[in-house]
Amino acid sequence: MTATATRPQRTLINPPGTEEFYTTWHFSQAVQVGDTVWVAGQLGIGPDGHPGATIAEQTRFAFQNLVRVLETAGATVADIVDLTTYHIAMDDLPTVAAVKSEFIRQDFPAWTAVGVTQLALPELLIEVKATAVIGCGQSFPPL
Repeated sequence: MTATATRPQRTLINPPGTEEFYTTWHFSQAVQVGDTVWVAGQLGIGPDGHPGATIAEQTRFAFQNLVRVLETAGATVADIVDLTTYHIAMDDLPTVAAVKSEFIRQDFPAWTAVGVTQLALPELLIEVKATAVIGCGQSFPPL
């Protein structure tokens, strides 16, 4: 008798209200395998469907969207182990770092900031993507 290896299951994470991205653009907001969650780039678009007017507002919206996707997967920002931000203007980094600190206050993940010439819409200034390991940040106080 041989043991059968169990393959890890892949779970697609698409919070309510993001179905159009899945059906129209053919991508999930995140994919979870085991305790690891890979979150697609989150944009600086508010609940009204419009981009924020400033880099601070767009960054805040992007992180709020990131939190929503993580929570749908059962994770928190404390569980983020890797963060990548894409910027139209690298001069915006001090503002982005300040807003990021509103969401991630301690035990900071690895962070890569990448300058790009364009994002999905011409008015977008930032995109934020992350990888989280569910439960790894539970020893830290929640935001």
